[in-house]
Amino acid sequence: MIDLGLDLYRAIGHEADRLGIDAYAVGGVVRDHLLQRPCTDIDIVCVGRQEGGEVHIGIQLAHAASAALGGSHVAVFKNFGTASFKYTVDGREYELEFVGARRESYSRDSRKPVVENGTLEDDQRRRDFTVNALAVCLNDDRLGELIDPFGGIRDLDAGILRTPLDPDITFSDDPLRMMRAVRFASQLGFRIADDTFEAIGRNAKRIEIVSAERITTELNKIMASRNPSLGLKLMQKSGLMQLIMPEISALQGVETVDGKGHKDIFFHTMQVLDNVAAESDNLWLRWAALLHDMGKPGVKRYDARQGWTFHGHEARGAHMVKRLFKRLRLPLGEEMRYVEKLVMLHMRPIILAEDIVTDSAVRRLLFEAGDDIDDLMLLCHADITTRNLDKQRRHRENFELVKRKLVELEERDRIRNFQPPVSGEDIMRTFGIGPCREIGTIKDAIKDAILDGSIPNERDAAWQMMLSLGADLGLKLRE
Repeated sequence: MIDLGLDLYRAIGHEADRLGIDAYAVGGVVRDHLLQRPCTDIDIVCVGRQEGGEVHIGIQLAHAASAALGGSHVAVFKNFGTASFKYTVDGREYELEFVGARRESYSRDSRKPVVENGTLEDDQRRRDFTVNALAVCLNDDRLGELIDPFGGIRDLDAGILRTPLDPDITFSDDPLRMMRAVRFASQLGFRIADDTFEAIGRNAKRIEIVSAERITTELNKIMASRNPSLGLKLMQKSGLMQLIMPEISALQGVETVDGKGHKDIFFHTMQVLDNVAAESDNLWLRWAALLHDMGKPGVKRYDARQGWTFHGHEARGAHMVKRLFKRLRLPLGEEMRYVEKLVMLHMRPIILAEDIVTDSAVRRLLFEAGDDIDDLMLLCHADITTRNLDKQRRHRENFELVKRKLVELEERDRIRNFQPPVSGEDIMRTFGIGPCREIGTIKDAIKDAILDGSIPNERDAAWQMMLSLGADLGLKLRE
């Protein structure tokens, strides 16, 4: 017997008894309860006790349960025979969805099934993995009874993901389940059973019938997990990565010339991503970590004196971000621009850390990174993956110097997000001119002078420089 721990389950069971319905909590809520993980999405499967009783019984029970729990608004999806409502307990909001038990059949060219009424076991059989096919009865006389026809408890204890049915059928019917497999492996730290993983490889091409939006929902859940590299490595090994993000798949492999090889960029990227994930929950910073070396394959060159080089890979990678975001239906606004910026700038602090740290270089980095400077520094710190302990120590010491310089210069010069103290309107008003090329010339020169430390970031100094530059350009003061 399993106590799911919330009084709302007893209330649902009581209403189900009154209506002559068998009600079960099924799937993720049972799995997560047994794993002691929080879960706010509750699926209730309903089975009629009399012939013909399955018609919309999920909707019927949803209305009754909502009324018993205080009358929350019930959203009804009549075509699908489902209904849902939200219920808050101790400040936590739960989403409860009710549906009649069903069985499904699929056509080859669609992941949308033909749905018919079915038994509880039919409903459990159609689920993706045995650990998601667990059911707990909510009716008063069987409250807490576990129904586990496919060995889900055994697999839960062993930390294994396997399908209730033949995995080739499971994945061919609904190819999104392959992404869910690597997502659950990443989130839960579970191992995908050998036969199940081999079936993913055999059916990987079927992912092409799934919409980009659905794939990206799973991708973002992988990226948000504690160790995102776990799921991404499984995608690479199974062949899914090549089909979904070929730019990342192309990072794997080591080329050797004259006995000299470079590090495997794919596995380096996975380590950088996990390093970032250990420090930040920021999803878009994690995406920047995944994509930061994406441009390397396109610029990789071998030079007999220098060895392997990747000159300009940051610019190449930043240019590739928009195309990848568009294809995956990721947001094309502020989030994309943030990722582009971090990919473009990710080498700058590293170059500074390897060279003499000048105030001018640090000011320019502050100016270009703006409010994202702290995230950029976190990414660059995570990018130090060398196993050479001496090199690692030297990098980290130099990095600390760069960070101290950033703090000192920001406090002194207020460079982050700064605008030149003299505006274009000031220049036009002072010299009595309209919009023209000379205005941009003056503004850029003042900005460069401040960033180089030639003048302080103050209005008086900038004003005097404006007057001098205007005279050099032949501009006359307004009468």
